[in-house]
Amino acid sequence: MSEAARQGGCRCGKVRFEASGKPLLTIACHCTGCQRMTASAYSLSDGYSSDDFRLTSGTTAIGGLHGGTRHHHCDYCKSWLYSEPEGVDGYVNIRSTAFDEPRREPPFVECYLSEGLPWARIGSAQGYDKFPAMEDWPNLIQEFAARGTAALEDAKQ
Repeated sequence: MSEAARQGGCRCGKVRFEASGKPLLTIACHCTGCQRMTASAYSLSDGYSSDDFRLTSGTTAIGGLHGGTRHHHCDYCKSWLYSEPEGVDGYVNIRSTAFDEPRREPPFVECYLSEGLPWARIGSAQGYDKFPAMEDWPNLIQEFAARGTAALEDAKQ
């Protein structure tokens, strides 16, 4: 892991993790599953390559529906920490607010707007009624990277 690794963990502190480098993408998911798992209007994720993510302490337990997508929670306090999406090898969605210092700019992509609460739109750069098509992901990642620090500077103002 690089020195620029971002640190994070669960609410009780038993599980800790780090992610190196910058996220590939940031996402707000409005699906009813995320609404129920967060007890909120949407979930927030910073997407990283699996190679850039590691647990540094503690153990996780699988929560959610126990299907192809693996939702990792602290085994003690049950905080939802990260997910490994089904059908997307080498990618991990880390809950944005599980980082010690969450990013300040709004998520780049909103998905499952079709299931979202109408008052909860956040005005992301890209929005989808469901998930973006698999062929859209490389372009979204490239577009997010091109925005770079400009979006972060805008968020600070």
